[in-house]
Amino acid sequence: MVAHTLFADEQQSVNSFSKDIVHHVGYQYLLSLPKDYTESPNKKWPLIIYLHGSGERGSDPWRLTRHGPPRLLHPGVSKYADPIQPGTPPEPTEVIAKRAKSTKALSEQFIVISPQCPSRKTWDDESIIALLDQAIQDYHVDTARIYLTGNSMGGYATWSVGLKNPHRFAAIVPICGGNRDRFIASNAAEHKTALLNLGVWAFHGEKDPTVPVSESKEAIEMLHKAKLADVRLTIYPEAKHDSWTQTYDNPDLYAWLLTHVRKEIK
Repeated sequence: MVAHTLFADEQQSVNSFSKDIVHHVGYQYLLSLPKDYTESPNKKWPLIIYLHGSGERGSDPWRLTRHGPPRLLHPGVSKYADPIQPGTPPEPTEVIAKRAKSTKALSEQFIVISPQCPSRKTWDDESIIALLDQAIQDYHVDTARIYLTGNSMGGYATWSVGLKNPHRFAAIVPICGGNRDRFIASNAAEHKTALLNLGVWAFHGEKDPTVPVSESKEAIEMLHKAKLADVRLTIYPEAKHDSWTQTYDNPDLYAWLLTHVRKEIK
């Protein structure tokens, strides 16, 4: 509808429009179901959604086996694994043992969904929540034990999606990411109680040349001021950008996740 103009010779007029837009979203993803999933049809399982970094974008989800939980759940060495450089010393026995425990925890105790972000795209908050909704519909998910984690580009998305939607997650684990949106916490005000009960464990390398460690420090400081119940920050003194390998290899991470159960907000 065209509004009246203010003056007889005014060429401009005030107009408006309204239209519903359908936004199509979707991701390919790797799915890992617990080994006893089929034998326990009535059991609800904890869910981990893992968001990869920019280097794993594309149209082949097996590229995700390069890092993170998909790497641990993938038998053998991924064809996308970084080549071992000459002169690299063998891994210590304790590192191999910890990784084996982590693989066991992931394969036996969690549903793990690892979506792939298309090439030249970044993670979209709305699409990740849509994926979560679909996962709850398709699989036996314990909705009180849903966890979000990611590294680098996926770390940024973990901060964004987790803090904007604290009522959907029991805990989040952002790794070498940051909180670009300084208003995320205030945007979550309508879910203040849920935010206060959200478990947060961030990880970063002190010598990260790609994402400054200050990104994680500032986000964690903000959450400490907000008085969340369980907020942690682990900084690896000698690590650069890859602070995710030793994090996901650590079985203590998965034990910590399972201590967090989302409380129903009345």
